[in-house]
Amino acid sequence: MATYIQKGDVIDYTPVAATPAGTVVAFGGGIGVTTADIKAGELGALALTGVFEFPKASGAIDFGAAVYLTTGGQITASATGNTAAGYAVAAAASGDTSIRVRIG
Repeated sequence: MATYIQKGDVIDYTPVAATPAGTVVAFGGGIGVTTADIKAGELGALALTGVFEFPKASGAIDFGAAVYLTTGGQITASATGNTAAGYAVAAAASGDTSIRVRIG
């Protein structure tokens, strides 16, 4: 039997170090984004869904493509060695430096 706790689009998050709003946190098989500044060791919030603008690695990405977060914090269409981030909600040309992604 399971007990409902919360909707789950935003979850509790306690960082080890001070973490500014908008910080991307990779965990397990996905990512979240801090919604506000969080002091080290204090409870804050981590958004698990929503549309965010991220820095983009080189290469074009089509609308609707599955995208991934590199260890350098950029979005790419390559799954190899990267963390699942979500889906591109707009196409991005090779020369574009950012992309909008629906995380989750």
